[in-house]
Amino acid sequence: MTRPALLVMDLQKAIVDLLPGLDAGFTTRVARAVAAARGADVPVVYAVVGFRPGRPEAKSSPLFGALPEGAFTDGDPGAEIHPGLAPRPGEPVVTKKRISAFTGSDLNLVLRGAGVDHLVLTGLATSGVVLSTLRQAADLDYRLTVLADGCADHDAEVHRVLTEKVFPHQAEVTTVDAWAAGLG
Repeated sequence: MTRPALLVMDLQKAIVDLLPGLDAGFTTRVARAVAAARGADVPVVYAVVGFRPGRPEAKSSPLFGALPEGAFTDGDPGAEIHPGLAPRPGEPVVTKKRISAFTGSDLNLVLRGAGVDHLVLTGLATSGVVLSTLRQAADLDYRLTVLADGCADHDAEVHRVLTEKVFPHQAEVTTVDAWAAGLG
């Protein structure tokens, strides 16, 4: 029998705000997935981008090094998890230093410690954290599910190609509602 966990990745205020074309129901759908997981005693684990003061770990990255000083550090309001998706006390929040939720974080230790072997992925962006985490998780031998409407990308066509053509080779791809219905 497998033990799943729902991963809510990069749903921080600044990242949500970077996707102006994000449909109005996106965070509501992810919130439904979170509520369904909690109701079924499926662990909810949050992965966020975060750096220490001065951001020394970001400087070598072309992507993260180009961010404004102070971005995704303590006290940056843009680094906070979107208010409609905030973790409950005791739900793990892992801080990552690169695109994949595993890179520079203790995510694998948190998951293995909880006996998790099946990841259910949500996040922004499909071509960023979702793709990178899926690939690394597959290499770590996790079973995978992607909630296609619980992910989004700045490019709708890239999202479609990933969720319809690429991800199905390594993961089950479904919707928030279908996944939630299967928990009951």
